Amino acid sequence: MLPGLAPRRRFSDLSEQEILALAISSEEDDARIYRLYAQQLRAEYPASAAVFDAMAAEEDGHRQALIDRHAARFGDVIPLIRREHVAGFYARKPVWLVRNLGLDKIRAQASAMEHEAEAFYRMAAGRATDAETRKLLGDLAAAEAGHESLADALEARHLDGDARSDEDRAAHRQFVLTWVQPGLAGLMDGSVSTLAPIFATAFATQDTGTTFLVGLAASVGAGISMGFTEAAHDDGVLSGRGSPVKRGIASGAMTALGGLGHALPYLIPDFWTATAVAVFVVFVELWAIAWIQNRFMETPFLRAVFQVVLGGALVFASGVLIGAG
Repeated sequence: MLPGLAPRRRFSDLSEQEILALAISSEEDDARIYRLYAQQLRAEYPASAAVFDAMAAEEDGHRQALIDRHAARFGDVIPLIRREHVAGFYARKPVWLVRNLGLDKIRAQASAMEHEAEAFYRMAAGRATDAETRKLLGDLAAAEAGHESLADALEARHLDGDARSDEDRAAHRQFVLTWVQPGLAGLMDGSVSTLAPIFATAFATQDTGTTFLVGLAASVGAGISMGFTEAAHDDGVLSGRGSPVKRGIASGAMTALGGLGHALPYLIPDFWTATAVAVFVVFVELWAIAWIQNRFMETPFLRAVFQVVLGGALVFASGVLIGAG
């Protein structure tokens, strides 16, 4: 055993009192997570925040029922036992990860939480020997199983069709601003700006190894530069474009990917085979950029094709001419 790490208990070794204590702490944790979801969503998605406020209140009711049962059967002193103390027990995401979830992922995570809680209560009810405790745990299992219906009912109350559509549109817009827009800018920069140095090196040296190293350096360097630039120039507070770290990652990664796409073929030893593959990759990259512009940025497809393909072709031609000259 590593120093400072306590051994985890098996669920089958827990006493009935410990099972109740575990259930109490689990309900408390889930209520806190729902309130954190509500707090995170309140500014942009107030109707969904109201749903999670109500779900947190429901978990509070479960916790109080468990505390009352523990007090009646074992007294007021509740053992300290949490999910992380039990081997194989489901664990919730750390708070710093929960804070970064989007609206759709929060909804999916909440649904998964209810399914996990239902499974726990069914196992716990099977272990209980006291009739009242067994009934309470069984009722809570049924309640957790019905929480999907509860969530639907709460959404029907707080989220009418217009509110749900408005929130879904806002979530899509935030996704575009935080991930798609900087990622697209990075892909365009990485794909187009590296064309000239890579193909100039290729035709000047006709050495695939040297061309690959130049392409790798250009792609990685451009990715680092674009990532830091995107993260540093806008903190997202006033613009509403979201986390600068997320935007920096999207921009940097896609910039590097755009350049590496036509650098990697030069791992092929034969120069003309590598060049043919690289040209094909460039063609795919440019059409992918045009499709993303049309799909997410609502740019007319023909205009996107004209802008991207023409610009890329001019940069490609300049690189070939410089290298061949």
